[in-house]
Amino acid sequence: MTDNPMPHSELTARVQQALEELRPYLQNDGGDVELVAVEDGGVVQVRFHGACSGCPHAQMTLSNGIQRSLQQKISEVTEVRLVP
Repeated sequence: MTDNPMPHSELTARVQQALEELRPYLQNDGGDVELVAVEDGGVVQVRFHGACSGCPHAQMTLSNGIQRSLQQKISEVTEVRLVP
């Protein structure tokens, strides 16, 4: 029995769904998050909008909130990067 990697489009859809679940928390504070890309190796690129872009706590939100949540829900996610 072999482990077949998840098709990229399915992984992207799962990441998008997980971000949709997190989005209301960011929107409550006037911000938002956009999925930019899911790269090979499970690297997720996101962009912050609204109050989240330029927020002094953006890096903490990224690592302690978004990355941690995505990695708990989707084992294929290895890293989440913030892109401008």
